Amino acid sequence: MRVVIAEDLFLLRDGLTRMLQAHGLQIAAAVDNGADLLAAVTADQPDVAIVDVRLPPTFTDEGIRAALAARREVPGLPVLVLSQYVEQLYARELMASGSGGIGYLLKDRVFDSGQFVDAVRRVAAGGTAMDPEVIARLLARNTGDGTLAALSPREREVLALMAEGRSNAAIAQRLVITERAVAKHTASIFLKLGLQPSDDDNRRVLAVLAYLGG
Repeated sequence: MRVVIAEDLFLLRDGLTRMLQAHGLQIAAAVDNGADLLAAVTADQPDVAIVDVRLPPTFTDEGIRAALAARREVPGLPVLVLSQYVEQLYARELMASGSGGIGYLLKDRVFDSGQFVDAVRRVAAGGTAMDPEVIARLLARNTGDGTLAALSPREREVLALMAEGRSNAAIAQRLVITERAVAKHTASIFLKLGLQPSDDDNRRVLAVLAYLGG
């Protein structure tokens, strides 16, 4: 698996590089600004890009805007945002693109290298990996109008855990219900969101994007 990293802090960029290499991932490029990220993604066609939100020169939202530009150049490019901040506006826009894996993790809430690498692999495979705090912040502006209002409280709980990238078994364990119950809730979510029968993994991602981007 080939990875491009965009992180302005040398120690963190070098640490990410070494950690991912130790788990068998190939680093195609490790850059410190948005322009170099876009160039690397276009030239190297990586399997996933790991991007900090705040990059030079203004350290506001260059990273996530560069990720959006990268997805326009390479449609469906899986992107894992790794940041100290939740940039709500551009995060919603990134998710609204509707294709490719997507993740958003907070640096100070990543405590295990194995779990982080699993998140990278999940996003690269087209899945999602969302920090619960990011989910809460993105949903804070959701008025509950429209299709999502049709979901029951339990279905919203299931969908939030799906956004974190949890399997049906993990969701069942977390909510103390059976996997069969989770499957029924998931089928109901797909139906209420108007997601036509297709590959379930793809529908899970589409459901999450509708949930977070609504």
